[in-house]
Amino acid sequence: MDFRRAARHDGGRYRRVDADGLELSGADFSECEFLGVSFNEAQLRGAGFRDSVLSELYAPVFRAARSTWRDVELRNPRLGSAELYDSGWQSVRIEGGKLDFLNLRGAKLTDVLIADCIINELDLGSATATRVSLRGCTIGTLDVTGARLKDFDLRGADFRGISGLGNIAGMVIDDYQLGLLAPLLAAQLGVTVL
Repeated sequence: MDFRRAARHDGGRYRRVDADGLELSGADFSECEFLGVSFNEAQLRGAGFRDSVLSELYAPVFRAARSTWRDVELRNPRLGSAELYDSGWQSVRIEGGKLDFLNLRGAKLTDVLIADCIINELDLGSATATRVSLRGCTIGTLDVTGARLKDFDLRGADFRGISGLGNIAGMVIDDYQLGLLAPLLAAQLGVTVL
């Protein structure tokens, strides 16, 4: 294993590697491929991932606050608590997988697609999300408190609840979702529906 803190890794191929608990703050991964790598409790604060593919990423606790993700694909990740607050995502695609808690509070997301993924809790509080699509996802709770959304496409996603209804401007929903939101919006506005 040649992962190191603040090191640059170009063109690496990592298969079934255990990186649990490693100190990798500030590390930079460019044009890398990860298959079945475990990053449980690894410290990836401020790390960068560019032009890379991460398949079957595994971590009950994934610590990557203030990290940068650009032109990255994540395929079937299995993450418990994903601490990605204050991170920057550009041209990121997540396909499949299960995320228990995805903390993107304060993050900046541009051109992001999350497809066919199960997310128990998605926290986008104070995030800036532009051209983000959650296609075919099942979401327990979505928090957009203080978020700035533009072309945030929720169509086709199934969700149980949304926090921060005052910040849903810029969200794109379908007719069915409007029906789900109607009682929440009425309550928010103090409207009684009989």
